[in-house]
Amino acid sequence: MTVDWIAVDWGTTHLRAWLIGGGEVTCLRSEKGGGGLAPEDYEPALLELIGEHLTGPAPVIACGMVGARQGWVEAPYATVPCKAPGVGEAIRVPTQDSRLDLYILPGVSQASPADVMRGEETQIAGFLAAHPKFDGVLCLPGTHTKWVHISAEEIVSFQTVMTGELFALLSEQSILRHSMGDGWDDVAFTGAVSDAMSRPQAIAAKLFALRAGSLLGDPDPGMARARLSGLLIGLELAATKPYWLGQELALIGAPDLCATYATALTAQGLAPTQHSGDDLTLAGLTAAYASLKETA
Repeated sequence: MTVDWIAVDWGTTHLRAWLIGGGEVTCLRSEKGGGGLAPEDYEPALLELIGEHLTGPAPVIACGMVGARQGWVEAPYATVPCKAPGVGEAIRVPTQDSRLDLYILPGVSQASPADVMRGEETQIAGFLAAHPKFDGVLCLPGTHTKWVHISAEEIVSFQTVMTGELFALLSEQSILRHSMGDGWDDVAFTGAVSDAMSRPQAIAAKLFALRAGSLLGDPDPGMARARLSGLLIGLELAATKPYWLGQELALIGAPDLCATYATALTAQGLAPTQHSGDDLTLAGLTAAYASLKETA
């Protein structure tokens, strides 16, 4: 295929590149995430993935941790309130290989309370490209879930919650790992969400009860996993209630995780829509490329 341009999502643990041209899109993946790279390693890692497909100069538009302080080149944050950053705010990065014309999109920061995002703002740009009149809240579940207030096509404010990381730590490294299984129990999950929201101050005791219950009653380990997830998401919903209560709400992320959040939020009387994070990352990068073409 003839490559017109390349979209890149470069996170801490992974690298994805979409080769786009002639009406075709090819996605390539690498395990060389930014967490294991020094700044001088980025260009070789990218060329290792896409080099054989390059026949001439091509714009490369990248988002994610590639623009962090410890990334390839730091792309300074845009500050809220702001539109999701586009190519006009991007950093153009010199490269050794003349076939690469690299632009790194910035993340978004908030001074008070202090908060940052890198990568999610590109998904937000992709969402708003398709829903420019949206006025409400976006929830982007993940390792560090983002709750984002959107109005007049701007990011007004946002809040990050470490629910995903807490779940990984507790289920894989704490004493609760002995009680975890691969199954799932919807009733246990929704009950735990309700328990955590009604008494968030009791969360530490409720967490240990998962271990005690498995020792004394030998319950289904899938139930323990579902209940741990429900307790942590319920705690998150209690903390972020000012964001979602009475708001139009859209979920952006991995389908399975969005479905889990949708179950918890539906029990609170909301009707969130669900959108693929991968699709919106590419849509946001495509919107940035469209702007680049307009200014060329």
